[in-house]
Amino acid sequence: MFRGQFLHSIDKKGRLSLPARFREKLEADGEGRVVIAPWPFDECLHVYPLSAWEELEGKIAALPRLNTQINLFRRMYISRAQDLDIDASGRVRVPADMQQHAGLDGEGLWAGMGSHIELWSKPRLDSALSMDEQQLSEFRDKVEEMIPL
Repeated sequence: MFRGQFLHSIDKKGRLSLPARFREKLEADGEGRVVIAPWPFDECLHVYPLSAWEELEGKIAALPRLNTQINLFRRMYISRAQDLDIDASGRVRVPADMQQHAGLDGEGLWAGMGSHIELWSKPRLDSALSMDEQQLSEFRDKVEEMIPL
């Protein structure tokens, strides 16, 4: 499981170090490659271990092929995904178009999401998480309905 948030610099070649905890998890699972995809519903990137991505891809492939919404999602998410090798220094090269999608400008914030990782610019994540008191109250109520805490 991936958890925690880690801010890392992006070098001039577009390489970004994976947090040590995330690298350890990937290595323990025998993963030397990840899949990165721009999430169509937020300005962030999703990063999956290759095996987890293939499992997700299988679930999406099993959905009806004649459904317009599912096909649009496939085009927006699956078709834009790219395999990335993890180099000997524990870095991945984030493609320029994906850096632009996430607004990565010199650094990226890795956010563990359990089964996968999100890659954000810190200002965009801060903005996505900001709520006023009413929004926070409504959000808390919805979470309490879905997750018995």
